[in-house]
Amino acid sequence: MKMGFYFYIVCCFLIFFSKASTTIDTISRSESLTDGKTLVSNGGSFALGFFSPDTSNSNNRYLGIWYHNDPNQTVVWVANRINPINGSTGVLKIESSGKIVLQVQNTTAVWSTNSTVSVEDPVLQLLDSGNLVLRDGNDINPENHLWQSFDYPSDTMLPGMKIGVDLRTSFDRRLSAWKNWDDPSPGDLTYGVELEGSPEMVLMKGLEKYYLTGLWIGSGFSGVRDVRSNPIFDYDFVWNKTEIYFTFSLKSKSLMSRVVLNQTESVRKRYTWNPESQTWELFSMRPSDYCDRYGLCGPNGNCDYNKLPVCQCLTGFRPKWPKRWNTSEYSGGCIHIKPLNCQTGDEFITIRRVKSPAITNPWVHKTMNLKECKAECSRNCSCMAYSNLDVTGGDGSGCAMWFGDLVDIKQFQSDSDGMDLYIRVSASETELKKKAKVKLAIILAPVIAALLGLLLVVCYIRGTRRKLEDEVEDKNLEDKENKDENEDMELAVFEFDTIIQATDTFSFRNKLGEGGFGPVYKGTLANGQEIAVKRLSKSSGQGLNEFKNEVKLIAKLQHRNLVRLLGCCIHGEERMLVYEYMPNGSLDSFIFDQTRREELTWLKSDVFSFGIVLLEVISGRKNRGFYHANQSGNLIEHIWRLWTEGKPSDAAYEFLAETGDVPELLRSIHISLLCVQQHPEERPSMSSVVLMLGSHNELPSPKQPGFLFYNKPFEAYPSPDNNESSSRNEISLSTFEAR
Repeated sequence: MKMGFYFYIVCCFLIFFSKASTTIDTISRSESLTDGKTLVSNGGSFALGFFSPDTSNSNNRYLGIWYHNDPNQTVVWVANRINPINGSTGVLKIESSGKIVLQVQNTTAVWSTNSTVSVEDPVLQLLDSGNLVLRDGNDINPENHLWQSFDYPSDTMLPGMKIGVDLRTSFDRRLSAWKNWDDPSPGDLTYGVELEGSPEMVLMKGLEKYYLTGLWIGSGFSGVRDVRSNPIFDYDFVWNKTEIYFTFSLKSKSLMSRVVLNQTESVRKRYTWNPESQTWELFSMRPSDYCDRYGLCGPNGNCDYNKLPVCQCLTGFRPKWPKRWNTSEYSGGCIHIKPLNCQTGDEFITIRRVKSPAITNPWVHKTMNLKECKAECSRNCSCMAYSNLDVTGGDGSGCAMWFGDLVDIKQFQSDSDGMDLYIRVSASETELKKKAKVKLAIILAPVIAALLGLLLVVCYIRGTRRKLEDEVEDKNLEDKENKDENEDMELAVFEFDTIIQATDTFSFRNKLGEGGFGPVYKGTLANGQEIAVKRLSKSSGQGLNEFKNEVKLIAKLQHRNLVRLLGCCIHGEERMLVYEYMPNGSLDSFIFDQTRREELTWLKSDVFSFGIVLLEVISGRKNRGFYHANQSGNLIEHIWRLWTEGKPSDAAYEFLAETGDVPELLRSIHISLLCVQQHPEERPSMSSVVLMLGSHNELPSPKQPGFLFYNKPFEAYPSPDNNESSSRNEISLSTFEAR
């Protein structure tokens, strides 16, 4: 008897537990959903019910879908966006016709679906994707939907949702922002597909274009940085005869991500869920920078966020209204420097790593190759530019052509971003550019040759240093006396008095120059031999042991391209190196002599010295003894000032400025400033410098160089009060999500 009673109790408990743990995710025709009750998707990801905005003090109630496990009840879809219900009187049910209706006290309908298909057993179900669907309960295929909320998105895009157009029915799915935090009714900020010619995604403010993604080029949108390597989501843009849409999917079921429009900030944001902090974290934002604003630089302008000013005319173009352009008023854009002449023949120049122009009167062909595309554009005198439509293949595929002005172009720095655009210009313009490139190449050829030679020497030095260090360790040379070591290396140790007499007590008239580690003096020994004495600065930080090791290394490394080391001198805190004297003088006596520069053979030095040499070649001025009427300081300070003022091209002497390739010239200045950074660890290696000069990869921003002689702290921008102190205040920021 007792066993039967226990069995009964256990069965009742199991039945109760089973009912309590089962979530309700459907409503049949005989059921309804009232305020205070919810549907929860089978996997527990989403809930459907009535809510009021968190910040609202009104009694307005809305039927919506939100993340079930999010304590902040983040809403992703709203049914009655325009018609709120006053109070808790809302009822959701399915009519006999199969239409879903939201009513007030079972009387007035405030929202309903437009489904016209009548079925015997209609069922409303909330899926674990966040999609609310109406289906036939007798249909075994769960993918057959009579109606779905994903076709009528609010301000949020979820994984699996399509934002785009059904070309068969012209049905347009697009996001629309909440009007404000308290009001989910549609604002004027929308996000959807632009169908003029080749489609792209566009953010609209009312009837005005606000932000465009650029063309879909196979691997992504041309105006969006490549994010395919992210660990959160994959995305795709489908474009065929029946539909055009953008969609994304998550790489793991454990992840959560959503895209939402923010009316307050006029942006489209992507958030990802952090399960540890139970918060949404910002992943990306569009527009992402100043250059994302549609048409900022006007017709035929190119927006480069890394330059000042950000708006530049495309190659072969000049400002239409120069005075306005110089005051940062760019609406007039740019026009051709030389008029086009289609009859006598125009040429096309390549603009690399850019966002495609806005699709104003474009022409596209999905199977045409780039060569055929160029021929087609050449035949049409109205064609202003062309490009590949898909760049995922080795040679690309497809053809896109633009007619009229080119608007909304943005410059990228990374080779993995943007696309190559081929722009029509006058044939005479391309010939001038070719000549300028040749001249610049001739001028920079000796510098490149010197770099390569210097790189070989550096590699040789490093190899020899490593070999010597091994020998020192194996033979335990550290325990030997300094005198024995110098005798083994056949290196002279000069007495301090000998150096004093040879240099006439380091007389100023014997001073040959001064580098980063101290001055160099000319001297004459008692036997008549001329020497050069490098007197190391006491602030160099080099200890006695380090100095000895350096002397041993240089003594054993007697390369034919290096000045021969004769000996050294150690006296108290004094550290001196004694070299053979160079009768031909230093490199500047060749660079700045109009005749001798033609017979220049390049001597070898460190990265900092190379940076100085390159600045002197570009500017045609000496670093030592540099003078400017309105400035104090040296050549480095002068060029650094021009760089921070956004006028680096002013550093080049007239011939280079007029005939040189400006991007290559600016890149050379950029590399020079990296070489003369104040701290040695911030300077690139010589092998890196060679790669920088031979590629178009993005360069790091230079910091303030070393050896600037001005008295006041240098400022990149003038401040209203030079005596005002400033400090850096590092704080942490919390992101508040505004709709």
